[in-house]
Amino acid sequence: MKERLQKILSARGVASRRKAEEMIEQGLVTLNGAVAVLGDTADPDVDEILVEGRPLPSRQEYVYILLHKPRGYVTTLSDEKGRPNAAQLVADCGVRVYPVGRLDRNTTGVLLFTNDGDMAKKLTHPSTGARKIYHVELDKNLTHADMQRMLEGLSLEDGEIAVDDVQYVGNGEHKNIVGVVLHSGRNRIVRRIFEAMGYEVCKLDRVVFAGLTKKDLPRGRWRLLTDKEVSFLKML
Repeated sequence: MKERLQKILSARGVASRRKAEEMIEQGLVTLNGAVAVLGDTADPDVDEILVEGRPLPSRQEYVYILLHKPRGYVTTLSDEKGRPNAAQLVADCGVRVYPVGRLDRNTTGVLLFTNDGDMAKKLTHPSTGARKIYHVELDKNLTHADMQRMLEGLSLEDGEIAVDDVQYVGNGEHKNIVGVVLHSGRNRIVRRIFEAMGYEVCKLDRVVFAGLTKKDLPRGRWRLLTDKEVSFLKML
């Protein structure tokens, strides 16, 4: 049975459907010897599909990995500057996996990797995006008025954005350190929210993603999700 190429690549754990579409557009996928284009359909059991010159992975079990991302690592598929990639930190898992969403180079914390393209799509989709909690350190105290602005909504260059919650961390002694809860997966969204109000983010750490935390996981290390955690993600 023939299916669209991006669906096949996602099902085989190559990438999410969106990323698979990008790979096809970049000419990284061939179908029976010819460069594939969006809209191509194929039968993976009959047709020859190569991704970056390599055969399509065989059907495999899905893998879900939680990484405690350190500072200084990018999460893009490719980086023209040759900077360290977070994917290098999970390379020894033995399976080709991809990050679910992005954390910019200077942001630390919870980062999920998987070869389950449909799961990745669900967790990053604007309407069903996973809940995220960030620990933010600013260059100056955050005022109550600006906290209210964040809750009511700000106008950014790519549209309106509002956070689900924002609170001072701990007993509120240090009013330049706050916790921010939101669902949006827009690029650099936390930094851009504060920049729009005249603040500079000095440190940014994602402490929760879709209910997953980095508790007991040293920075730079990874672990497999438990069956219970995977089941929870599937119910989101």
